[in-house]
Amino acid sequence: MTTAGKRLVVNADDFGFTRDVNEGILEAHRRGILTSTTLMANGEAADHAVQMAAGAPALDIGCHLVLVGGRSLVDGSEQPRSLAALAARLAVGRVKVHAEFDAQVRHIVEAGIRPSHLDTHKHTHLLPEVLEAVLRVSRDYAIPWVRRPFDLPLPREVSREVGAATRLRSRLLGAMEGRFSRVLAGHGCRSTEHFSGIQVTGRLGTSQLVALIRALPEGTTELMCHPGYCRAELRGGHTRLKESRERELEALTSQEARAALAECGVALVSFRDLEGGLES
Repeated sequence: MTTAGKRLVVNADDFGFTRDVNEGILEAHRRGILTSTTLMANGEAADHAVQMAAGAPALDIGCHLVLVGGRSLVDGSEQPRSLAALAARLAVGRVKVHAEFDAQVRHIVEAGIRPSHLDTHKHTHLLPEVLEAVLRVSRDYAIPWVRRPFDLPLPREVSREVGAATRLRSRLLGAMEGRFSRVLAGHGCRSTEHFSGIQVTGRLGTSQLVALIRALPEGTTELMCHPGYCRAELRGGHTRLKESRERELEALTSQEARAALAECGVALVSFRDLEGGLES
């Protein structure tokens, strides 16, 4: 079932990655339009994120499940640094995906957080074996909302900026959407009707955010974002998203973004808000 109107979940990935990322996410929530975030249980600053979340009860929190670039909560080993390395380990059975995801969700729950939604770092749940593990923890922990990471078409002015190669990758990825959605539905999982954020990762500024808001379709859309402060801790981290996080923070807290939401009649919501069954 769907309902009329435009709704937007603004979700920040990487809560728990570094303290400066955590602080940027909280700032985007308190002063801006950010409604939700997903926590990396094995992040270097996960405990700091939990402490900060205690002072922000309106911030909706889910799990950002990590198989790439961190350390295992099962045995402490270093996770592969790339998607290609992860795929190679999966092919020979060297990654206990469900055990790892179960440990990460359990860590978050035992910290006193009731997660409302699930997504994966680097969108690894596009891989069938990883998706199966996500579906198991969704069932085991009664977390029904799972990200469906297939981008909406970009507004023309934003599309020109991201380049042809990025647009092509998005179209190729879109070929998986039908099967992916059927698998989610078959397991009783929910997802927003629409999603945006992959193509503009690292490129999201105020003008791009405003254009995305103005182009939102009817229904509920999740916008993935990566705000933060680019300080020494983040600069030393293994991520390409550094200075761009401050640009995203500026966009999410801008008056222009607020004005675009009002102009277009878009309601800000969180996954927690949607638990009453607004989506299918």
